[in-house]
Amino acid sequence: MADGEKESPDAPTSYDEAMEALSSLITKRSRGNNSNKGNQFDLLFHYLKILELEDALDDLKIVHVAGTKGKGSTCTFTESILRNCGFRTGLFTSPHLIDVRERFRLDGVDISQEKFLAYFWWCFNRLKTTCFTLILYHIHAAEFGRYGQERTTEDVPMPPLFRFLTLLAFKIFSAEQVDVAILEVGLGGRFDATNVVQKPVVCGIASLGYDHMEILGDTLGKIAGEKAGILKRGIPAFTVQQPEEAMCVLEDKASNLNVDLQVVPPLDVNLLNGQKLGLEGEHQYVNAGLAIALSFTWLKRTGHLELANQDHTDSLPEQFIKGLTAASFQGRAQIVPDQYVDSEKDGDLVFYLDGAHSPESMEICAKWFSGAVKGEHQSDKAKPQVSSSTHQLKKNIMQVFDPSSAERVQLEILLFNCMTVRDPELLLPQLMKTCASQDVYFKKALFAPNMSVYHKVGTHALPSAVPEADLSWQLTLQRVWDNTMQKDKGREAKQVNHVAEEMKDDTGKGGGSHESSSVVFPSLPLAIKWLRDTVRQNQSVRLQVLVTGSLHLVGDVLKLIRK
Repeated sequence: MADGEKESPDAPTSYDEAMEALSSLITKRSRGNNSNKGNQFDLLFHYLKILELEDALDDLKIVHVAGTKGKGSTCTFTESILRNCGFRTGLFTSPHLIDVRERFRLDGVDISQEKFLAYFWWCFNRLKTTCFTLILYHIHAAEFGRYGQERTTEDVPMPPLFRFLTLLAFKIFSAEQVDVAILEVGLGGRFDATNVVQKPVVCGIASLGYDHMEILGDTLGKIAGEKAGILKRGIPAFTVQQPEEAMCVLEDKASNLNVDLQVVPPLDVNLLNGQKLGLEGEHQYVNAGLAIALSFTWLKRTGHLELANQDHTDSLPEQFIKGLTAASFQGRAQIVPDQYVDSEKDGDLVFYLDGAHSPESMEICAKWFSGAVKGEHQSDKAKPQVSSSTHQLKKNIMQVFDPSSAERVQLEILLFNCMTVRDPELLLPQLMKTCASQDVYFKKALFAPNMSVYHKVGTHALPSAVPEADLSWQLTLQRVWDNTMQKDKGREAKQVNHVAEEMKDDTGKGGGSHESSSVVFPSLPLAIKWLRDTVRQNQSVRLQVLVTGSLHLVGDVLKLIRK
């Protein structure tokens, strides 16, 4: 542990045992249950007291960021900027894709397993020992309505998973003596565990849209009200251009709290001096602009005037440019060639990973993917030109499965899953429509259940196959996709749907057929195997696979395709 850390935690056991203990904190409550709203939020202050983190939390110099989409990228840019300015940084984001330690980054690197175990067991054991014997303090009925005016003794439960991880982040960042802690809100804002922070240095609200409506509300105004819950009286805050309904609510909340809420424009690409942002996608310039404003304000309010006083409308400090161009964030507009395919040519199977799961983010994802694969089309000189003729298009597709063909054909494939609280009628048509507007058409859509399970944390929870998996949700997704394909009367979409019949399914399970443009696989490993087998058996094919709909799906695919 860091210097000055006096407590000696119990000797760490194994990492898997820590994951089992962490899994015990996962609640069975449905995300859509209204009782989630602010459920015993005030208990967070008791947890802070048990862990002796009250003063430490006040001492942390925090950047706090909420939003529907882009908040994680904004936090990533902000951390990279301030780290390149010479500060020791702590970054807390969610969810993790492969390992829970991804949520806690120190100086841009996931916390080590040794440090994680030490801090984890210190927090877990202290909470477990204390929670069930804690005598609650005098709490006024208006603040904690289910208790009366009199002092009482009541069992206090262990904090649920996300609240525990947030408390653990506070412990890590305070013990590691970071100069700045950047906190991404998990869900909403007002009742999010990160909102126990009372004295942030600066707050940010990224782009707002429709997501988590079962908890946050069914209008942009209601959603904006929940996100604005992170604003603190007199603390400067920044946002990006928002829909009018959302902006009105943000401005009203800010005015009531005497908050100077400023709207920042997207980053001007010319300020990067010819370099590219570290995160892909045009939308990242919006997030980068917000990160720049948050970073400058943090520098100014913490007394680092040598960097804060520069007018960043005409130029950026070199440290800012380096931070913006070096930023990295797994599972968001990430391109990963498959390393397990033994083929004569590189890039025969490439995965495009993006955890988009709302209609707005799905549109952004589709634009990014379309631009990326069209760039590949243009750079692949061996690719045959696709004629507008249905006959020629069919001939090109059939070449894919002719081993004697010397030409390589690039095909776009969708690998999709989403949580049951999402509406696929909003997600899949948006994806298809946006890609089609960029002249990109999926030749096949694959649907498979995630490997991750809600009640377990850690790789021990990942079976290699799920032969008895319930595929009812994936079959629903398939029906939505097929119905959308049939409703699309566009000429090109009809052609693609017609010639896609030539692609082989070779699954024999889950509703796939030789005539379908989609297929359901009983497990994700089988879907990956099908993609690899297709490339191995057809030397003229290149598969560009978009993986989207769920960050959990993206994480599971990364586990399978990385050596």
